[in-house]
Parts: sequence; C-alpha cells; structure tokens
Amino acid sequence: MLESNTVLGILAHVDAGKTTLSEQMLYQAGVLRTPGRVDARTAFLDQAEIERKRGITVFSGQADFSMEGRSFSLIDTPGHVDFSGEMERCLRVLDCAVLVVSCAEGVQAHTETLWRLLNDASVPVFVFLNKTDRAGADLMRVFGQLERLGGNRFVPFFSGIEEDGQMEEETAELLAGLDDSLLERYLETGYDRELWLKEAKNLVRERRVFPVFSGSALNGTGVEELLRGLRLLAPAGTGNREAPFAGRAYQVRHDRGGRVVFLKVEQGTLHPKELLTVPGGEREKCNELRRYSGSRYELIQEAGPGMLCAVTGIRQVKAGDLAGLGAERAKPFVLQPLLRSQVLFSSSVPAPLMLSRFRELEDEEPLLGVEWRERTQELEVRVMGEVQLEALEEIFRERYSEQISFGPCSVLYQETIAAPVVGCGHFEPLRHYAEVHLRLEPGQRGSGIVFASECPLDFLGSNWQNLIRTHVLEKQHTGVLTGAPLTDVKITLLSGRAHLKHTEGGDFREAVYRAVRQGLMQAETVLLEPWYRFFAEVEFDEAGRVQSDLLRMGGECGAPLEVEGKMALRGRAPIRTMMGYPREFTAFTRGKGRLSLEFGGYEPCRDAAAIVEKIGYDPERDVENSPDSVFCSHGAGFPVKWNEANAHMHLPVEKIQG
Repeated sequence: MLESNTVLGILAHVDAGKTTLSEQMLYQAGVLRTPGRVDARTAFLDQAEIERKRGITVFSGQADFSMEGRSFSLIDTPGHVDFSGEMERCLRVLDCAVLVVSCAEGVQAHTETLWRLLNDASVPVFVFLNKTDRAGADLMRVFGQLERLGGNRFVPFFSGIEEDGQMEEETAELLAGLDDSLLERYLETGYDRELWLKEAKNLVRERRVFPVFSGSALNGTGVEELLRGLRLLAPAGTGNREAPFAGRAYQVRHDRGGRVVFLKVEQGTLHPKELLTVPGGEREKCNELRRYSGSRYELIQEAGPGMLCAVTGIRQVKAGDLAGLGAERAKPFVLQPLLRSQVLFSSSVPAPLMLSRFRELEDEEPLLGVEWRERTQELEVRVMGEVQLEALEEIFRERYSEQISFGPCSVLYQETIAAPVVGCGHFEPLRHYAEVHLRLEPGQRGSGIVFASECPLDFLGSNWQNLIRTHVLEKQHTGVLTGAPLTDVKITLLSGRAHLKHTEGGDFREAVYRAVRQGLMQAETVLLEPWYRFFAEVEFDEAGRVQSDLLRMGGECGAPLEVEGKMALRGRAPIRTMMGYPREFTAFTRGKGRLSLEFGGYEPCRDAAAIVEKIGYDPERDVENSPDSVFCSHGAGFPVKWNEANAHMHLPVEKIQG
C-alpha cells in the first residue's frame, strides 16, 4: 500500500467562512491568482448562479493543490443545513477534514451535527477557528466549546508549526499528555522534534488528536499556518495501483454532455473506455474520464489511487455506491428530509415531462424522494427546509427555463407499532405459491426495520429465507394510519412454505408484502412526528418570551443560563408547530437573537387523532399496499380479505401471548 493524494473536505455551519477559507487556501497554494469572495460573487468554487446570488454553497466544489511534494484534493461542501445531504455524501471519500468554526458565533447546533457525522465516518479532523478579527470574537471561549464536544483531544496550534516540524514547548507537552510513549520520552529526555512530528501525524490519523488553528480567512491570516499543518500532519490516502479498480461515488451531476458521476479511486486505476462493474453485477463502459477544478475540467487518460475523477456514460452508479471490485449499493445516510411539499406547475406542461425533470434532479439529490401520486395527479418532493425549495425554484428556472412553485410544507410523519402482532401473507394464483408468517414487534427508537428468523432451515431452506429477508428490507413499508413510512419495527420470520414446482422469487415478494401489511392492519399503530433540538441566545428580557413560545408549541425548554451577558436556552419542540418560528424569533429579537435548529429525532405525536383525520388515509383503498391474500381453488386464484385470511392459511398461525 502506497501513500497517495489526500482528499480534504472543508465543513462548517453556514456563514462560518468556509468558502472564503477554501479560496484563501487555493490562493496561498498558488492555484488562484487572487482569492475569490462570496460577497463579491467571485468565489472560484461557487460557480452556480444560485450560489453566487445567495452567497451560500449549494453544490460541492473541488480543486487540486500541492505543497512541497504533497498533493491534495479539496472539496468545499455546503454549510447550510438545507443542503447537508450533499455534504454527508462527500464524507465517505475524505481522508481528513477541516471543520471551520466562527469565533463570533461559536459552536452552533449544525456544528455539533457535523462533529457527530465526522465521528461516525471516522474522519481525522483539523479545526480552523475563523473570524478572530471580528467584534465579539472570543478565541478561548470557542475553544472551550470545542472541548465540550470532544474533550482534551483538541490541541491548539495557534502559533502554528515550523517548516521543519518544530513545535512550541507547550504544544509538545499537550501532545505528550495524550500518548503514553511520548509522555515517557518527554519525562526522560524532553522534546524531540522528529519523534514528535512522526507521532503527531499518527495521533491525527487515529483521531486521538484534533489540531486547532486560528485566524481570519477573509484577511488571509492563519491560513499559511493551517496549510503547513496539513502538509506536515494530514494523513494521506492509501491504495494499491496494481489491484483491481474500486471507486466510491460521492456526487452525480448532469451537464450538456449527459450524466457525470464523481468518484474517488480507492485502489487500482481507471481509464477511458474501460468496462466498469456496477452494483447488481452488470458492466458499463466509461466514456470520458475527467478531472475537475471548479466548473472547469480536463480530460485525463488515467485515474489512480486517491484521485478524484468524474466519468460519463455510467447510468447505474449513484452517490455513495461502490463501483468496480466489490460493487455495492450505498449504505443508508444519516441525514433525512423532514418536510414534504407539492410541486405547483403550469397545466400546459405535461406531467410526465415534469416528472422526468424532477427525476433528473433526484438523481443528483437522492433525498428529494420525488413521488407522483396517481390518484390525485400530484407531484411531491421531500426537502430539508424552505430554503431548499427556493433553491429548487431557481435551479429549475435556470436549467429548464420553467417557472415552478411549491405548496405549503408539511412534516414527514412516520409510523410504528406499540405491541407485537403476527401477520400472514399467502400468494397462490394459478401456478404460483408462497406463504409467509411474520411477527412484527416494536423496535428501539431510531432502529428502522430489522429482520430476524426463527424458522428452522429444515422447514424452509436458506435460499427462500434469504429471499424473504431481501423482500422485507427492500421495500419502504407504509403504515395504516396516514400511509407514512414504517419504522422501528423488528420483523421476525416464523414460518413459510414454498411449492416444489410452482414457487418463483416474485411469489415470496407478494407474500411478504401482504404479511407485513396484514400484521399492521391488526396492530396498535403509533404516529411519530419529527422534533427539533434548538439553541437560542437572547437578551435577558426576551428569555421569558422564548420559554412561553416553546411551551405554547408543545416543546420542552431547559432553564436559561447566562452566557457572556446574554441568556442561552436549550430545548426541543415538534417541527410541525415550530416551522414558522425562526421568522417570528428574528422579528421580536430585532435580528439580534440567535436561534439554531437541528433534527432531534421522532416522538409519538400528541395530536395524532386530528392529524390522521385531516390526512384522511384509507388503508383498504391503497391498491399498492394490499393486506389481502390470494388462494387457489378449482384451478383459479381468488382473493381473501385480510381479516378472514388466517382461517385459510396452510400453516398454523402463531398466537401472541398476553
């Protein structure tokens, strides 16, 4: 395994100065003649019109730079929470990251989310405390907030590190305190520059140390020290050029030349016109092989380990997928949309055309969850927030020259169950056969759908049981209260039966779907709604107003704490009642208060009956999710209603005790 290019992500909460820092890094590394500015709409990495107009990053941008023999690929990710799905998809290809925190605003709710995601992805992290020149900036206060996130593993390099790796004695002592062997050496013989530099790089790679730098990206101060720290301490990617090719996709875009898939090469090499194995086992031909810098690209003839590249001609690889050796679909991402909205468009535009355009946007942003409701002839999308809807309007106008708008946002509910239940499904039209019995029981909050089997292999073979498992997990099952996604349910295979001649794979799919649905029709179902975690910072005389507002919205608020002459409040509230609150908050604090919101999980809905009645979902009329079974008699299949089907089952139906 040889060291290769380092893929470096830049992450931050919105307005922390992330893109400004990226511009300065590229400038001081010699890539740009002058650093672009967000406020002047000249940022090299913010190329889309919507990004320059709004001054926020919507799409991840990338560029390469090198320093004294080390090469880096920088990815500038979106900071606004509404576009955080794009950010999360980039985490899986990073060798390390720079987390930018404003010394004026400090660690915010989204900063905490970024920190958790970086932890989950095991990404080594450097921190840049930005805007130290701003009025109200407090370097040590923000450093203390960092320590509350990750303890004493944050090590200040405020004075930088010398070209030869020389560190200040205080920094060397802090590093020694985090490693037993270094501490023993320090107590015996004192600081040794070469040893400390070598071990510091290992500590960073192992995430036992997070180097912290500081400065002002706008003025370029502290950026040279950060770059030097990255050159000396940042881990490099590894990969074997001689191994079969494998690459992780992290982004999909559409340009005039068609679909473009952005990859990080994990091992091997890739060339134009090569056949690439995609998830599912098929092989597709790569047409062009590109290397991007901002919006520009050059055609290249080879991409090796650690490189970021883009390929055209590939249709079946999505963001997060692994292509090449071991090709597989992406594992689920953490961040998910919390709101849904109807797309409003002119009746002169054919619905199939509009749907195809949104499918293209969904290819780039999979979290959109585009859904066409045939019964009502409505097109719906899922989004993180209202800013994303505004961005979609502008993107649609720019790309397709079409004017669209969106209806009011509503929250995305979920459903679960309160007690165990057994569901049975039978599918037996002529020359088909499958029967499945499943136990559905409540799972832990946030666990999703979990599968298990208690069916003996000598009763139903492993091939059929594996197929049943696939069908349980492949579908987004929906609840029977509102048709919302089912979650936090453990589904256990109790028994099943196949026919020696007539059973096909699709038969078990039908039986599984019907068994899950029949179980839900009998279950005590619970409607779940999403909540926000919030942090508010206001003047003393405004704290009471915030507390009463949150109680009115059905939320929970902790006792206010005095922080640097202001009152800080933390708590939780349902998103449904809090959706319009940020504007109200800005108005009564006259823009001087600070409110940070982030997803705080799902909880049982307190107004479930009223919401169920308002939505008006009828599970018996949902033809796409039938709970009924199909049996065969006298050479023909006939349907049996879900509440009568158990009496017709060929296998004994287990009774739930208690």
